[in-house]
Amino acid sequence: MPIGLIAGKGRLPEVFREKVIERGEELVVVGVKGITEMEADEILPVGKVGRLVKLFKKKGVDKVVMLGKFEHRLIYTSILHFDMKAFSVLRRAEDKRPASLIKAFMSSLEEEGFEFIDPRPYLESLLAQEGIMGRRVPSEEAMEDGLFGFLIAKEIAELDVGQTVVVKNKAVVAVEAMEGTQEAIRRGGKIGGKGTRVVKVARKNQDFRIDVPTVGLETLDVLKEIRADALFLEAGKVYILDKDKFLQKADRFGISVVGLC
Repeated sequence: MPIGLIAGKGRLPEVFREKVIERGEELVVVGVKGITEMEADEILPVGKVGRLVKLFKKKGVDKVVMLGKFEHRLIYTSILHFDMKAFSVLRRAEDKRPASLIKAFMSSLEEEGFEFIDPRPYLESLLAQEGIMGRRVPSEEAMEDGLFGFLIAKEIAELDVGQTVVVKNKAVVAVEAMEGTQEAIRRGGKIGGKGTRVVKVARKNQDFRIDVPTVGLETLDVLKEIRADALFLEAGKVYILDKDKFLQKADRFGISVVGLC
């Protein structure tokens, strides 16, 4: 039976498809209008959960993966177009935090007979490694900021506020919220200026079936834009897209990339 992929924004869903094809497995890709950037078998508007269920059943899907960025704010801008199945998901969620909504969505589909699976066996090579990953060695001051920010970021992530913090001189200058990672970094750069550091982590008990933190080449572009000199990622829990190119680009930009755990 084919795997069903619910594809959000960014390259991670595309990389997953490449890995599935390499294994000779089948995949049915469903995108979301205005979000999904990759080619999909079907594109559905936000909030059409009933149509998604019918499509997956028609295609013989029993296992589902959800990857990519789904912006939290879309719930508020698209709610008038939700179908009854989507409204039932909203009603069963404990609150309107991203993790709560995703878990309610998963529970709803599981009741329909679908199983959400951990995509890590397909994407393990993308995970950040412990230690210095590029050629740039962070300064002692940068390492102190990274270790400081790591502890703060873990607490923020556990509260389901965001998974990224921007720090400088052992002070938090920005915390990721609904605006997403790149805009949080830009905001932090405006406040902290040259030599800011960025830390990205997973939740303490990260469910790798949902919302796994990811960085890519565009993240480095924003780090260069704000003149950051170090990026700290939780080892084994953050995906790095195009990892070889990413590390080469970080070296060129003078940005240290370090895995912490």
